[in-house]
Amino acid sequence: MNKHSKIEKMGGCSDIPILKERGQREVFCGLTGIIWLHRKIQDAFFLVVGSRTCAHLLQSAAGVMIFAEPRFGTAILEEKDLAGMADAHEELDREVANLLERRPDIKQLFLVGSCPSEVIKLDLANAAERLSRVYFPKVRVLNFSGSGIETTFTQGEDACLASLVPSLEESDEENLVLVGSLPDIVEDQLIDLINELGVKRVSVLPGRDATKMPMIGSKSKFILVQPFLTDTTEALEKRGALRIEAPFPFGEEGTTLWLNAVRESFGISNDKFELVTAAPRKRAQVGLEKLRGSLQGKTIFFFPDSQLEIPLARFLSRECGMKLIEVGSPYINRSLVDKDLELLDEIPVISEGQDVDLQLDRCKESTPDITVCGLGLANPLEAEGLTTKWAIELVFTPIHGYEQAQDLAELFVRPLKRKEALLI
Repeated sequence: MNKHSKIEKMGGCSDIPILKERGQREVFCGLTGIIWLHRKIQDAFFLVVGSRTCAHLLQSAAGVMIFAEPRFGTAILEEKDLAGMADAHEELDREVANLLERRPDIKQLFLVGSCPSEVIKLDLANAAERLSRVYFPKVRVLNFSGSGIETTFTQGEDACLASLVPSLEESDEENLVLVGSLPDIVEDQLIDLINELGVKRVSVLPGRDATKMPMIGSKSKFILVQPFLTDTTEALEKRGALRIEAPFPFGEEGTTLWLNAVRESFGISNDKFELVTAAPRKRAQVGLEKLRGSLQGKTIFFFPDSQLEIPLARFLSRECGMKLIEVGSPYINRSLVDKDLELLDEIPVISEGQDVDLQLDRCKESTPDITVCGLGLANPLEAEGLTTKWAIELVFTPIHGYEQAQDLAELFVRPLKRKEALLI
């Protein structure tokens, strides 16, 4: 076996062995998460302390915004900053002062670390504390790292939400927090279902603005909607909150099991659960049945990208009838995804990390019907005759919950239809 790969068994009821790989990776950095976070937290500004490369990445990822000024930007580290010839903290203070004077609507300012700021050991945590004192109470200044040195792109959201947790107000009442950013319409759908079950104190991290952030205490319970929130989970548990363990709400089965975990935690009856979920479950089942024939028996290979891979594999295998060849993920926190792993009917290769050359060899040898991968690998694989699905599209598209179950399956049907059309 290659020196960069090893098989490791990890604990858990599923006891599936994990292929650990360490080598060249093909992923975006954590700065990319700003693109959806700045839309979600509507009174926040994300100031990246980085290079011109960081600025170009964000502009490319966001596209051109014509009608509104985006709530993110880059404080450029010039050559004299990197060489230690200028006081970067003084320059940062000046940039923040100019920004807040120009944008009085900002209530939360995130100082976001990057590879360059980490290389020169710029202490953004102390900078955030200092600036919070300067602008208190008008603006709350926080910081997190989006550096690509050790992170993949969804970990930027994890770092951001974890940075919010210590500032959340204390609560001594029982409440439920949904953790992870979702499109507003999907978030509203899930909250409505939970309210109908009888749980009334429901909030979301992140809230849509500073006034809608959740309260946390020893009676708080939280449930994840995204599987990449390791640091946020640890921060919430440190505050005394209890995590409700569940598969992730992808597809009809996943959403039902996710909601059922909430039901059990709050002592809600089965009859009430059936009454609330029967109609949306049926809609999801009917929608999935329309597409199942297009995916049944098709093989799929996941390159590591978003950390959504394991719950998506569960959905595609159990609800769409696809056959899993390899499910790769940049990082696997078994405690967060075990409920999905336990549901896998087949035991594919589960890989963590990446040695891209080795994984490319395995992919080409297996010739899957669909390959889920990052943008950098898609065109070369298409040129070799493989059908690909961009992993990043699964992050930007509404895919959670009953009403999106058919849409989620459709995302995997489309590349197959495209290939069929090209062959005609």
